[in-house]
Amino acid sequence: MTLRESEEPPLDGIPFVCSWSGGKDSCLALWQAIEQGGIPKLLLTMMDEQGRRSRSHGLPVDVLQAQADSLGIPLTTADTSWEDYETIFTEALRTAAQNGARVSVFGDIDFEENRAWEEKVSQRAGLQAYLPLWKKPRQNLLNDFLTLGFEATIIATKDDKLGKRFLGRILDHALLAEFEQAGIDLSGEAGEYHTIVTEGPLFNKPLSLQKGETTLHTGTWFLGVQVG
Repeated sequence: MTLRESEEPPLDGIPFVCSWSGGKDSCLALWQAIEQGGIPKLLLTMMDEQGRRSRSHGLPVDVLQAQADSLGIPLTTADTSWEDYETIFTEALRTAAQNGARVSVFGDIDFEENRAWEEKVSQRAGLQAYLPLWKKPRQNLLNDFLTLGFEATIIATKDDKLGKRFLGRILDHALLAEFEQAGIDLSGEAGEYHTIVTEGPLFNKPLSLQKGETTLHTGTWFLGVQVG
């Protein structure tokens, strides 16, 4: 079963685990779940085989931990290859369920195959998948994110869509206008860009980032970042 904002009551007192990329969509999904009364028990991030960088956004574990510390929510990471990703992710969700979580929160917007996968692994783990951003207009979500006072930095871009010139830029309305002119999905749902959130109403204190080198890996530019 999938919990949907339009079909189910608020999450009053329901503990949840949030699939955490460190970026804008997972952060906004976390915000929405808390606003609906849910209790965040855990942030879950999948890392590469060596446990050095996150699978989705290429973030180092110490940066993810700094986010979790500022949010005041425990972080759990799991090391995995793409080949055994589903097995290890499901087991991590199952552990969260054994520790009291009842709902798993995801930040996907409208990719049906992503949603189907999230429902499947959640059900296997004994959780209910919850997608608070589902089918909402991109512009509305981004406006909400910025109006709430969240701040996000671009840390990954597809080489064939944006190149590397947008790396390190702060997400704002002017940048969204540039994305619109470039003809990409405004939310970057096809991986056109990824962000790291460093400030906002959920954070006890803002994160100060030190920007490092840029690298190109399998068609995506990544900006190295560390906590300053």
